[in-house]
Amino acid sequence: MSPTSNTVYFVTGANRGIGYALAATLAARPNTTVFAGARDPAAQSLKDLAAKHPNVHALKVTNGDVANNEAAISEIKRIAGRLDVLIPNAGMLKYMGPLATTPPAELRAHWEVNTLGLLVLFQAAHALLLASPTHTPVLAYISSASGSIGKYGHYFGTSACAYGSSKAAANFLVKVLDAEHPQLVAMAIHPGWVATDMGNVGAEPNGMSAAPVTVDDSVQGILSRIDGATKEKSSGRFWNFAASNGGNVWDNPTEELTW
Repeated sequence: MSPTSNTVYFVTGANRGIGYALAATLAARPNTTVFAGARDPAAQSLKDLAAKHPNVHALKVTNGDVANNEAAISEIKRIAGRLDVLIPNAGMLKYMGPLATTPPAELRAHWEVNTLGLLVLFQAAHALLLASPTHTPVLAYISSASGSIGKYGHYFGTSACAYGSSKAAANFLVKVLDAEHPQLVAMAIHPGWVATDMGNVGAEPNGMSAAPVTVDDSVQGILSRIDGATKEKSSGRFWNFAASNGGNVWDNPTEELTW
């Protein structure tokens, strides 16, 4: 992407946590337009962000809702006329427990948000995204090491079957998108075990008051993967936000994770 051209980003789950920090960081850059998707686009956090940065536009986005996602993309097309970088970040982690006692409704709920949310969003956005004048449109799915089969049990042991399986399935969709669209840079990114409302769910069972990675460090790492991404070096891969090896069980010392 040319640094002198305007770049249009769409970040979902942008009213708090990683999504909000991504939107705020991108909005502060020159020559950007940021669409911040959330179930409640009237959230105070997004009102404040748009007041500070006129290049921010809040949109209503409900994961898995076809009509809603299509309406959001139509609004992006109307306002900006293009979409260059899509960051599906909205996710759910609200249940932990062994598979033997996990209610089917919990699996269904996590897959609806974390897996079908990606599918529906891409189907709504793909025509506009693939027409990006940069010729290198990017889809950067915010995944989790919990969805890595090769790193199974890395964070939450065997207790996150609903969340982990939904992320693993979404990772598979990223591989499919990479294969089906030669011009699309499609990647999954593990954001680290981040101190957000969602990340902290797993902290207490592990004897911690909060997850170990700050939101700022996570966002800087995520954007380091997205900035300058190319099909050849970036696409079809499961990136770690940053390699870290502090001797803790949650550290991932490699730049990439195994699927």
